[in-house]
Amino acid sequence: MPRSRKPDDGPHPVDVHVGQRVKGRRLSLGLSQDDLAKACGITFQQVQKYERGTNRISVSRLTEIAQALKTSLEYFVDGLSTLLPGTAKGGARGFAESKQAPFESEPESRDEIELLRSYRAIKSPKTRKQVREMAQALAATGSDD
Repeated sequence: MPRSRKPDDGPHPVDVHVGQRVKGRRLSLGLSQDDLAKACGITFQQVQKYERGTNRISVSRLTEIAQALKTSLEYFVDGLSTLLPGTAKGGARGFAESKQAPFESEPESRDEIELLRSYRAIKSPKTRKQVREMAQALAATGSDD
């Protein structure tokens, strides 16, 4: 994609998308920016810039981040089809469909992250099913209580 954008237009949408995916994955694993930075040999300030899309992430650095976050490179480009015309559904042209995310989107809040961690900590399949069914029933009521 050509870089015909003016410098004052802000971060490129692709850089923002990749940064959001890095942040979401980091949070879902319970890592701090400092934890990720140490794993990649960079500063936490650099992680902040990557996550905001202020700084672009090179492919070599993205590979290190993917290893630290225990995921694939494809994970970070999943969903780019909404930003870029002419790309394959669910990712960038040339990448396989991502099989990483077991849920529809990354958690957006600390509450969602804690709920997901707690759910994953339940060892009994029967109990997990009951919790899932309870959550679905609560969601179906649409109540704000």
